[in-house]
Amino acid sequence: MAISESLINAGTKDPSSTRDERFELTITAQNVVSTDKRFTMDDIGQGDNYKFLDAYYRPAHGEIEHRHKEKGERSISNQILPRLACQIFEKQLVLLPADEKSNFPICQYNPQSEVIRGIYPSVAEFQKYRNTLEHFTYHCSDGSQMVIYCWNLFSTILFVQECLKRFGNADDAFVLNYADKNNGESAKVANTTNVSQSHELLNPYSTKLMESKNIIFRGAPGTGKTYLANEIAADIVSDGKSTETKDLTDEEKSRIGFVQFHPSYDYTDFVEGLRPKINDNGSMGFELQDGVFKEFVSRAQENFDNSQKSKEDIEKAASVQTIITDYFANVEFGSDTLQTVRGTKFYMMGIDDKHINISIPENQVSNRLSLNLNELTRMLESNQKFSQVKDVSNFFDKLNATQNYSYDLAIYEDIKSKRSKPAKATVSQTQKPYVFIIDEINRGEISKIFGELFFAIDPGYRGTTGGVLTQYANLHDDPGSKLSIPENVYIIGTMNDIDRSVDSFDFAMRRRFRFIEIKAQDNIEMLSRLGKDYEQASQRMTSLNNEIVKVDGLNENYAIGPAYFLKLQHLHFDELWADYLQPLLQDYVRGMNDEEGIMQKFEKAYNRGYQSDSQDNAERPIDPDGNSH
Repeated sequence: MAISESLINAGTKDPSSTRDERFELTITAQNVVSTDKRFTMDDIGQGDNYKFLDAYYRPAHGEIEHRHKEKGERSISNQILPRLACQIFEKQLVLLPADEKSNFPICQYNPQSEVIRGIYPSVAEFQKYRNTLEHFTYHCSDGSQMVIYCWNLFSTILFVQECLKRFGNADDAFVLNYADKNNGESAKVANTTNVSQSHELLNPYSTKLMESKNIIFRGAPGTGKTYLANEIAADIVSDGKSTETKDLTDEEKSRIGFVQFHPSYDYTDFVEGLRPKINDNGSMGFELQDGVFKEFVSRAQENFDNSQKSKEDIEKAASVQTIITDYFANVEFGSDTLQTVRGTKFYMMGIDDKHINISIPENQVSNRLSLNLNELTRMLESNQKFSQVKDVSNFFDKLNATQNYSYDLAIYEDIKSKRSKPAKATVSQTQKPYVFIIDEINRGEISKIFGELFFAIDPGYRGTTGGVLTQYANLHDDPGSKLSIPENVYIIGTMNDIDRSVDSFDFAMRRRFRFIEIKAQDNIEMLSRLGKDYEQASQRMTSLNNEIVKVDGLNENYAIGPAYFLKLQHLHFDELWADYLQPLLQDYVRGMNDEEGIMQKFEKAYNRGYQSDSQDNAERPIDPDGNSH
């Protein structure tokens, strides 16, 4: 069956035509029928266009049964239909042989696409087959789990129908009620290319980050925690193509953020704060600027928002952005004269990412004003007609017009009079991951740096529902705007276990991060960069660390990691010991009984099996009898 023209145009039709209409989809063992004429089983990718309302099981004999929600489960979700099927047929599904579970049909987007199969006992097993977050987990009464693929509203129709074929009675049915998404939400053309198909990620820790949102790598110094964090970030933003930052495109690199905390780092550096600026007249002033994390989150939020919009809405926004860019590229700042409806003349003096700065010579009190660029953008995107200031205030739902609206209207009218029709822009609608790395996260005063973001970064409060008012909210163009962390932001922290600041690490932050210990041996493959020295470096590191853990008062947290041994790319083994390892180990044992004896044992362990030639610094293996080779 061909996709109907009405379906293709679903994202562009008048939203009022079916916005409030409720559709009913009935699934039986024999067929699938919907009251929505646009529905077709030939392309169930169209499920992206709709929202869930209700679902229930209607047996041929007996009472209708609804989903018994688990603790914490959302009442409105694309997963309700398959969860209901698992609830009804849990016993039969659990008793299926392993080979039947692995081949159980779940989804087929169209007759030409592959059939997605498999009921898996855990998320880890599911992701061996399909490394993606597009799944749901059903907790069985016997303590086991069932994990299957699940994406949009219709993606598990095949699974539900197969359950009816195998375990149901004649005329049993599942009924799904749904409606069009409002506000243009995800109104995508029904096409299987809109479904995210992830490559298998290369690093096993990448999956842990995707599952947990926030992780902290902890361990001894030099164990490669920062190295690992960068590998994971590259793995995720490249969709499993590479773990090397050098292999990434500029666009992929832009989705990785990095900062290193230190004792003087604070909220104004990380979130937002007032920063000094030189005014046009040469005087000193202050302006509110976004910190490194808020600026990063804003870019991730823009991508997330675009992924929820229809193709038409994104193209319209891109078109308006092109119009604005072209317009201001041709403005003679400080020279071109504009005037308001009341005849007040003004000049545009400059523009940045957020504001248009204007000069008003006639205003004796304050002849400088900063206009909100986003307000002008929204006016242009609306396609509404603005002929007087009252129209602008009504558009922004304000009872009284502000002074700024007079100038917004004047610039709006000038743009409309001069604009040329821009070329149609093509913008990606795919939701992409953004990874932010915080190196030495425990060295900063966490509560001071994060402030109210403790709440927003919590994996359970991502999105606008977890938005918070920042400390400088009253200085925003919209004082009521909240900062939230979108679902596509992932945070990696690194910390040294032996750093004294670990003891004061904020407990409110501890429960919002997954802590993963990285031991010296975990990243030993880093030493492969040393080429012919790999084996010797590995043996020396292992021997030294075995000796360290024997000392009372020391443990694996004091082990020497492979990052120290990478210095052998530029040093000899003797130099590494004398200039790096020996001073560090002396700090470890300072104040202990027999410091000198302990250090001799460390040095002997480091050189065990090797003898240094002091003339050429070349290390030669020695046999157990002490003969060098």
